This record gives sequence, C-alpha cells and structure tokens, in this order.
Amino acid sequence: MWFASIAYILMNALREQCLANTEFKNATVEIIRTKLLKLGAVITIRKRRILIAISSACLIKRFSQWFIRVYLNYLALADNDLI
Repeated sequence: MWFASIAYILMNALREQCLANTEFKNATVEIIRTKLLKLGAVITIRKRRILIAISSACLIKRFSQWFIRVYLNYLALADNDLI
C-alpha cells in the first residue's frame, strides 16, 4: 500500500510541476502512465552520455524527448545539490 501511495504522490507532483503548461495538465494518472511513461525506447549508457532512442511510431515523440530532457536535467541538478 505504501508503494501505491508514493507512486500516486509522485505522479501528482509530475502533473502539477512538469505538465502544467501542456495538454496533460488535467490528465488522470492512468493517461499519463499509458501515454508518457510507456515508451518503446532503447537506452544506451555511455561514459558521459545517456542516449535514448525513441521509436518513430511514438505519437508524442517530441514531447517525450522534451520530458526526458527535463527529467534528466532535474536529476543532474539534484545530484549537484547533494554534493
């Protein structure tokens, strides 16, 4: 039950902070999960770079690329704050 609660809180925060100015600002958790988080992608981790190859069949490829870039920048900023 704890994991479900934490997942819901994270999805709500994602919707309120990252998706506020997009078409997903009023989307349900299920829509966000199926349309944004279920991507067919190949992730390659190299020495200094993470490459994410998203399938050309993805309907919202450009938005997904933007979202991943924002998320990775957020992670980088969070790591810098810890140092």
